[in-house]
Amino acid sequence: MQRDEDRERFEQSLLPHLDAAYNLARWLTRDDHDAEDLVQAAYLRALKFFGGYHMGDNRAWLLTIVRNACYTWLARQRARGTTTAFDEDVHGVESDAVGPEKRLLREEQTRSVRRAVEELPVELREVVVLREMEGLSYKEIAAVAEIPLGTVMSRLARARERLRQRLGDCADWES
Repeated sequence: MQRDEDRERFEQSLLPHLDAAYNLARWLTRDDHDAEDLVQAAYLRALKFFGGYHMGDNRAWLLTIVRNACYTWLARQRARGTTTAFDEDVHGVESDAVGPEKRLLREEQTRSVRRAVEELPVELREVVVLREMEGLSYKEIAAVAEIPLGTVMSRLARARERLRQRLGDCADWES
């Protein structure tokens, strides 16, 4: 009975953060399939250690596990000398009310932003994804990335400046 309760508590606590886990893994690995594999491995690791977890910030705890899994994977990939190409179609359902010109412009802007974020070094890309896409606070990012708060702030500032230089004034990264 206790095992069923633990599994139910695990599912209620961590499954709502599956999209955030995948999003972080996807941006760090630059590959859909690798991201899926790493998120699955991270969830299995979280399940294994869930009994000893003292129920703090569930999302931050899970993202820390995902991040660590991704960095381990990236280190192995670098050791092998392999790289993966970033090739992602724009996702989402477009409204029929949007004209083709506007839709094409929006898609091109999205691709430009994705390329610019993808070109950032992994430590800068990570903080941008956690802040701008996942909405984590600076304190939460510091916990997930296991870095000081000041480092979070300086990495975000450097990342935003690089994005601003790459994209021009069309992007506002000051949130």
